[in-house]
Amino acid sequence: MNLGVLVGLEVHQQLATDSKLFCSCKQAESEEYFARFQRKLRASKGELGETDPAALFENAKSKTMMYYANPQSSCLVERDEEPPHELDRKARSTALVIALALGSSVFDEIYPMRKTVVDGSNTTGFQRTMLVSRGGSYSVDGKKIGIQSICLEEDAAKILGEDADVKKYGLGRLGVPLVEIATDPFEAEPGEIKKIALSLGRILRSTKMVRRGLGTIRQDVNVSIKGGGVVIEVKGVQQLDQLEKVVEYEAKRQHGLLQISKELQKRKWSHDPGDIKNVTELFSKSESKIVINAVKRGHGIHAIPFRDMAGMFGYSPYEGVRLGRDVAELVRIFGLGGVFHSDELPNYGIKEHDISNLRESLGINSSDGFLILAGPDEQMPAIVRQIVSRIEHIRDKGIPADTRLAVQSGETKFLRPRPGAARMYPETDVPPVIVTQDELEVAQKNIPKSWDESLAELQEKHSLNMQLAVQIFDSRYAEIFEKITSMGANPTFAASVLCSTITNLERSGLNPNLLRDEEILKTFEFLKEKKIAKESVEIIFGAIMGGKADTVEDAINSASISTVDEDDLNKVIEGIVEKNMELVRNQKERAVGPLMGIVMRELRGRASGEVVNRILSESIKKRL
Repeated sequence: MNLGVLVGLEVHQQLATDSKLFCSCKQAESEEYFARFQRKLRASKGELGETDPAALFENAKSKTMMYYANPQSSCLVERDEEPPHELDRKARSTALVIALALGSSVFDEIYPMRKTVVDGSNTTGFQRTMLVSRGGSYSVDGKKIGIQSICLEEDAAKILGEDADVKKYGLGRLGVPLVEIATDPFEAEPGEIKKIALSLGRILRSTKMVRRGLGTIRQDVNVSIKGGGVVIEVKGVQQLDQLEKVVEYEAKRQHGLLQISKELQKRKWSHDPGDIKNVTELFSKSESKIVINAVKRGHGIHAIPFRDMAGMFGYSPYEGVRLGRDVAELVRIFGLGGVFHSDELPNYGIKEHDISNLRESLGINSSDGFLILAGPDEQMPAIVRQIVSRIEHIRDKGIPADTRLAVQSGETKFLRPRPGAARMYPETDVPPVIVTQDELEVAQKNIPKSWDESLAELQEKHSLNMQLAVQIFDSRYAEIFEKITSMGANPTFAASVLCSTITNLERSGLNPNLLRDEEILKTFEFLKEKKIAKESVEIIFGAIMGGKADTVEDAINSASISTVDEDDLNKVIEGIVEKNMELVRNQKERAVGPLMGIVMRELRGRASGEVVNRILSESIKKRL
């Protein structure tokens, strides 16, 4: 089915500056926190005297924000206890280079603005952002992708955890400078979207002014369909492989909501706000473990009737797309575990007689529907208002304008309503930035070579094949690769380790974030000094990524992979050859192959394969 899908990308790329955007703190993700403090944030009115709907929604959650700080990576600016310092000059010049590289028109004056954000990710209740340029484009396989805008802004704090009442954030990432690049909407086949995003990322990496690694670049994607009338923003697409799945799922979900809307319009359904009923006593003898556990936590069981809604909560135009799921996503945002609806019961330990008793208590019949929620009594009126408002919106207008979150499977879940113009208002603590002609001329001189030229340069410099050159250029290890090769390491071997060995270990379930750059460099230093063999690199990285060792030294000791001297190596090989003389007599010099495998398994990375092959060949020749 052709749904007429339009896609727009928003790429957020951290910049490789020495400090944060408005203070001199270093860019460092802290693993330890020596201070904490808490805040309650509230929505404020924008420049036009209106309050942003997304901010009002976050406000309704009434959460306490707990912040964790490390003085090495944050100061009073991040705590909002000191005014912002002067705008970082390197971030400013980098943003100009990126804008000119994309052919975007830079403004003569750049005005810092405040973007209301009260989900806790900014201690101030807003994010500082500034529009640097508009327009521009880049090409992907002959398709022109327009640039809508380029902004320079602060990154948000890193969420550490959340429960019903408290959200926890680390301040290490807050204030790190990033550029936000928004493309014009475009039509593309699902398989093209990844390449369009990848090409933009490659232009940014070609500048050599952006950070590399997990979390340093994030893609949000805006999706709309023909006849839908709204744009849905999906945040948190960390991997390009997710993009295609996210767009396909979101298009299907939106079309499904339009079908649900048409069905709702056929019903004369109604809901009276006064119909919310506490039915905890009614379910006091329920066999449902979910209900029993909720009551043990002190939550009340609440039922909300909807007249003439039988079948609507479970109606599913597409697999996984239904009104009941939409409502469940909404209530989870308020800290509730979920919701039961009439079309999925009896189930979850709730029996037919429980449903009959409930219908009798609510005064409804089989043509009516209902929801069952477990939560604090005082929260229920606000949550029910949100539920009813959402159902009415779907009935009357179709697709709600949401901000949604991408999950690993490629599906999306509700995060909050989409923000509007009311979220922006002028920043009063930072003066406007005047862009001089000299700055533009310097930026023009620093526009990077094209990706093709950069790739050719990488290939020629290190004598790499095309596949390895592309893998290194696109990977998080491009900078460390240059450091390793400057130590004299073989470029092909180094690239293979960084792009294949680590990736294979990650695919087996190990965590690449545990493998720090300094440990990678140390491993290659040990190789250069012949303290370890090439064959031990995978064992060392596996031990660190598996959490069994913190350092290279720990991994070497725990796996007993320090190199053996040649005398001991000779003894091991001679012993293995003696045990396998029948194989040697039958296969003669061809016995080197199978015996190599036996020797290498015995040594477990403690000797070079080249050295083993030489000694093994000599040993076999002696016996022939």
